Amino acid sequence: MLMGEGVEWGLHCCVALAWLDDHAPIATARLAEIFELPPEYLKKRLQPLVREGILDSTPGARGGYRLARAPERLTLMDVVAAVEGRTEAFRCTEIRRRGAGAARASTEFDKPCGIAAAMGRAELAWRRELSGQTVADLMAATPANASKYTRRFYENVTG
Repeated sequence: MLMGEGVEWGLHCCVALAWLDDHAPIATARLAEIFELPPEYLKKRLQPLVREGILDSTPGARGGYRLARAPERLTLMDVVAAVEGRTEAFRCTEIRRRGAGAARASTEFDKPCGIAAAMGRAELAWRRELSGQTVADLMAATPANASKYTRRFYENVTG
């Protein structure tokens, strides 16, 4: 499964927004500077997070983004689902019913095939793993000075 860069951008921005909460809302341009990202493209990448209630967006000259939920209540799966959608990664099209399988009794296809079952278990496993980790967990796993450097960078750029 390949996830787009929007997942990485979204998760990093959520962590940064949590660290900069006392400065919120954070303007798109300022958030983009932290990671050297194109502001307009970042804005498009953050819109699904706003629609899903992960981020709050304040319009205007003093507007920007802030987390809409506490980092402890925001899972990695929330961000992945907002950015990538909720569609399953594997779609079984039942090709076993075609060709050589076309003449077989339909009762032979009552259960999912082994491939569909295995892929379903794998998907459930990665969804559970991402659902069990929060933005707060990401924050706790970063190097001790990451928050300090992000805050210092933000304050020097905006200050």
